[in-house]
Amino acid sequence: MNRLKERYRAEIKDALVKEFDIKNPMLIPQIEKIVISVGAGADGSDNKIIQNMADTISLIAGQKAVVTVAKKSVAGFKVREGYPVGVKVTLRDERMYAFLDKLIAVALPRVKDFRGLPINGFDGRANYNFGLDEQLMFPEVEYDDILKTHGMNITIVTTAGDDKQAFKLLELVGLPFAKGR
Repeated sequence: MNRLKERYRAEIKDALVKEFDIKNPMLIPQIEKIVISVGAGADGSDNKIIQNMADTISLIAGQKAVVTVAKKSVAGFKVREGYPVGVKVTLRDERMYAFLDKLIAVALPRVKDFRGLPINGFDGRANYNFGLDEQLMFPEVEYDDILKTHGMNITIVTTAGDDKQAFKLLELVGLPFAKGR
């Protein structure tokens, strides 16, 4: 079992119950899923780049990524219905904890001038969103295999009741938030 998941079961649950005085064990906040997504932008018409994005995200996540396609045609963006517009992968359970552990312990410390994740990434429904500028911080990604560097959006979906509980959960898990809350 993953080290982070064991820690959640042992320490983090107890700390959340004490801080928020939770009586029902089903209401203890936990991480439900993590979604990693990449928008293709102008590169959506290039199948090689889309496939390279999918391969890179699959390598990072440890699970096959899905190419997302446009639902509607938008002339202003030069997008037709059915055109690829990005890549995403949804992680749950063991893979989710493995990715989160790798993100906290390996990838984020490798970011140059990293001062912590922004605190204003909560959406009001106890979910946290943040972006990374490039994929090269992950140890699985080799520079020579990349056709074009791209960033990614990471969404952490929690079962918390509000942003305050979600912040405390993610802080206890070990996400390095920027100082000055």
